[in-house]
Amino acid sequence: MPGFGFPKTARLLKPKDFSGVFSNAVLRVPHKHLLILATPNEFGCARVGLVFSKKNLKLAVQRNRVKRLVRESFRHQAELPNLDIVVLGRQGLMTLDNIELRQLLDELWRRLKRKALHSQLPPITETGTPGG
Repeated sequence: MPGFGFPKTARLLKPKDFSGVFSNAVLRVPHKHLLILATPNEFGCARVGLVFSKKNLKLAVQRNRVKRLVRESFRHQAELPNLDIVVLGRQGLMTLDNIELRQLLDELWRRLKRKALHSQLPPITETGTPGG
């Protein structure tokens, strides 16, 4: 049985990691309430970073709830390719309850896997960025 922990190796921690995804996003999975951006990595596993602003989720309790659910959903995605992933919140996200948000995340992960499988991801260079 695979472990469902969330070690530091599965997280985007530094601003450089986030800016790499924002500037080199190869895959985009848009939705009205969430946007997932992804770029290939060389770490041998998928890593995730979360961006939820006060503009879209006014209260800290709302931001924390959504982040907790996104992390939990990410941990259960065993067959994600080696990607650095950033999940961004959009307007109206606070209107979703936990069940709706879980269903939405499951669908977005499915779409991300499908796009990664069907796209020709560029090779990783020595600097850790896709392309040349």
